[in-house]
Amino acid sequence: MTQTAEYEITRLFNAPRELVWAAWTEPERFSRWFGPRMLATPVDRITLGTRPGGSWHVALVGDEGFEVTLGGTYREVEGPGRLVFTTGDPDNPGEGPASVVTIDFTAVDGGERTEMRFHQYGVNTDQEHAEQAKEGWIEFFDRLAEQVD
Repeated sequence: MTQTAEYEITRLFNAPRELVWAAWTEPERFSRWFGPRMLATPVDRITLGTRPGGSWHVALVGDEGFEVTLGGTYREVEGPGRLVFTTGDPDNPGEGPASVVTIDFTAVDGGERTEMRFHQYGVNTDQEHAEQAKEGWIEFFDRLAEQVD
C-alpha cells in the first residue's frame, strides 16, 4: 500500500507565538492539550527531544488500561517559527501509516496573536484516514486554544 494524502489546517490563536511554540515543545504544556478529550496524556509519558534528529513519544491513556502510543522524529526545529516532525517513519513505513508534519508559526497583530499553519503529508494513508486524522487534529487544536487563548 503506498497511497498518499495531505491536508492543511490554519488556526489563529490569541497568544504570542512563543507561548504557542512552548505548548508544542514543553511536556508540561503539551500534556494539557495533545490528544482527544476522552484520553489523558500523562506528562511522565511524554518525551519531546525537540532538536533535529531528536525523537518524540507520547502515550494516550484511557479507561480500563486502553493505551495508544505515538511517536516520530524531529526534522526541523527553528523556534519559535517552524517545527517539522514525522509520525512513524515515512522514509521506511512498511505497511503502516506514517507522515511528515510541518508547522509554521507566524506572529500577527504586533505579536499578540499567532497564525499556525499545520500541514500533514501521509504515506500509506488513504483519503478517509487523512480526513479522520484532520478531524482529530482539529479537536486537539481546540484544546490548544483553550490553553493559550
